[in-house]
Amino acid sequence: MHNLFSILKPYWKPISLALSLMLVELLVEMWHPLLMAKIINEGIAYNDLPFVLKWGGFMVVLAVLGFIAGVANSFFAAHVSQNFGFDVRNLLFEKIQRFSLSNLHQYSTATLISRVTGDVTQLQNNVFMGLRIMMRAPLLTVGGIVMAFTVNAKLALILAVLMPLLIICLVWSMNKSFILFRTVRDRLDKTNGILRENLIGMRLIRVFVRFAHEIRRFTKANEDLMDRTMAALRLMEIVIPLLLLLMNLGVLAILWFGSLQVNAGSINVGEVVAIVNYATRMTAAFSAISMIVTVLSRSKASARRITEVLDATIDMIDGEETMPTGDAGAGKLVFDQVSFRYPGTAAPVLQSVSFTAEAGSTLAILGATGSGKSTLFQLIPRFYDVDEGRVLFDNRDVRMLRQDDLRNQIGYVHQEPLLFTGTVRENIMWGKPDATQEELLQAARDAQIHDTIMKLPQQYETMIGAKGINLSGGQRQRLTIARALIRKPKLLLLDDSTSALDLRTEARLLAAIKTYSCTIVMITQKISTAMQADKIILLEDGRVLAEGDHATLLRQSALYRQIVQSQSEEESIADGKAVE
Repeated sequence: MHNLFSILKPYWKPISLALSLMLVELLVEMWHPLLMAKIINEGIAYNDLPFVLKWGGFMVVLAVLGFIAGVANSFFAAHVSQNFGFDVRNLLFEKIQRFSLSNLHQYSTATLISRVTGDVTQLQNNVFMGLRIMMRAPLLTVGGIVMAFTVNAKLALILAVLMPLLIICLVWSMNKSFILFRTVRDRLDKTNGILRENLIGMRLIRVFVRFAHEIRRFTKANEDLMDRTMAALRLMEIVIPLLLLLMNLGVLAILWFGSLQVNAGSINVGEVVAIVNYATRMTAAFSAISMIVTVLSRSKASARRITEVLDATIDMIDGEETMPTGDAGAGKLVFDQVSFRYPGTAAPVLQSVSFTAEAGSTLAILGATGSGKSTLFQLIPRFYDVDEGRVLFDNRDVRMLRQDDLRNQIGYVHQEPLLFTGTVRENIMWGKPDATQEELLQAARDAQIHDTIMKLPQQYETMIGAKGINLSGGQRQRLTIARALIRKPKLLLLDDSTSALDLRTEARLLAAIKTYSCTIVMITQKISTAMQADKIILLEDGRVLAEGDHATLLRQSALYRQIVQSQSEEESIADGKAVE
């Protein structure tokens, strides 16, 4: 928490003002019992109304001053806490953005969302309370004892004896509640994860009629969260009454012994009232402290979860070489004896993969599910680093390049098209925010989506729902292709990006893409698509089984001939059914 709260350093001025105002409020509260004793002993005892009005008026002035100081303190405390939350959320988001895929695999989506939102809010509330009452409550307790000793040392000893017992109780409850509240945050992550899965997979849940199962699963997680939360709160429900009981016993002891001393004439009524006042204020302070303990326990758990992310070591080291855009003849891609396995797994996904895609050429990659096609793609923009061998882009090892420079050369179209909430224009220009209107329209036309966009209610200003839910699969694919084309990349990666397109649209799309001065590498399951490539790579179990153009593979690869024959038969059957 110490390292995390170092973020507060730039706000030392409003923090100083907040603490100063809190001290003003505290001093006012410390003076009130003394003034009350003075009024009782020197005014009420002698029926001196002017004296009572004079010092009573002074008490009102002090109360107004304390009120103003409290309001101003709340303003500065809120200012600091809100800025602190803003900064921490930004730091977390920036760190997550720099995570490699290996880093991201260490955390679930639900826990990252929970840490950026709930945990930061918890710390934000902790900062506010720290500047508003967290410092005030202990100072009020200590100050109350000190002032009580100035009034009457014998009665003040009762409060001094209680302090060690109260402190031991608070420390024990804080350590215990920290463990409990950390468990609560973990259970909240699990509950959020189930909720997120259900929201994403709602269509699948409806199709398979799995409402009851998902409700049971969520209810179980929710009950576990409730039980853990209740266990943590139950501890505080025990501690708070115990603290209040001890303090009230102290007040009773003060009244008992105070009355004996008043009768003996060794103390006056005003002094007893003053010490009871201090004891009462300390009781209220300890109630606040018990609440603070709960907040601190939650905050300590949240701080640890946040610092786990902020202190995480990013395993993808940025290279130092730059790659300026616009290099003539750029775009050559070479895999040189590349082997790779995912972190935490033993079996390699790629083994000694070697091939070359010349600048400006088209390379198609074929292979069965699990052959390593998509993994191969993820090594090119350095989502992962190879275990053995090299990936060369324009004769430079991608590990030696700055990641931003490398990725700025690449247009990537994922297997599952992802669109963002916003307009059609914003989604296409997401690939190049400074693109001109002409570049936008050209990319849309080349992606074969312009005519479809013009039929939408507001054309390019039409709003797209989350993940493009209001568009068909083919429309989403073409929009993501347009987003990649608008970058005018040197290397275009198409990960089975035309699977939802009919043959005619796909043919027009590939013809348009070939007019770009870039190297095209595409994963496909269609022989009709692969035939248009300059070279075809056939992958099987993470190895290059064969490579060459369509004619070469027909002569040399039995597996390729089987794939061609299988797809030809499927097309013949489909054509026959269409005729019927």
